[in-house]
Parts: sequence; structure tokens; C-alpha cells
Amino acid sequence: MRAAEARQQVISDNISNADTPHFKRSELVFEELLNDQLNGQKNHDLAGIKTQKMHMDIGLNDQTPTMQLVTDEKSVMNNNGNNVDPDREMALLAKNQLRYNSYIQQINHEIKMMRTAIDGRG
Repeated sequence: MRAAEARQQVISDNISNADTPHFKRSELVFEELLNDQLNGQKNHDLAGIKTQKMHMDIGLNDQTPTMQLVTDEKSVMNNNGNNVDPDREMALLAKNQLRYNSYIQQINHEIKMMRTAIDGRG
């Protein structure tokens, strides 16, 4: 969810600078890094972060993927050196919003299932 929130800000920044000369668009990468780690394409396993010392260790190490901001310095879209395509950015914004909404729905479902288990109602 944090990645989707941060991505929303990055995409909004790209859109707001669509007419700024020499502005280069940025992109937030997280899901790809997480997917690579979960599929074993890295040499280390995914690990959980302990927020309290009594929590159990999850995974073998503490190298969880972090969000990375990637700037596209090579491409040029306009005569002013800018490389922001507003139509593409709006599509990415809509995709990110759908992704965020699905995360919220999944979390709400998990909370509802835990409440049902605690209450003992079916």
C-alpha cells in the first residue's frame, strides 16, 4: 500500500511537470523487486521486519526490498527536452488507483475474517 501511495505522488509530479522544460519523468519500482525476490531470482530470501523484539523472525535475513525511484534520463518526448507523456501518465495513475483499491479491499477482507474467527460467528 505504501508503494501505491508513493507511486501516486510520483505520477502526480510527472503530470504536473508535463510542460516544464527539460523535466524527466520518474517511476517508482517496488512490485517488480518484490516479485523477483519471491521468485528466488536474488540470492537472498525475503524476510519480515520485526516491529517488536518479541516478534518471531520471518525469513533468513533482513534484506526486504525497498521502493526505488527511477528517472528516465534518456528519452525525449517534446522539443523542450521533456519526456512526460500526459496520456500515459494518466493511464498509469488509473492503474495505480485500481491497484490501491484492491489492496484496501484485501486488507478489509482479512480484517473481517479475523474478526469472524475471534467472535466465533459464521
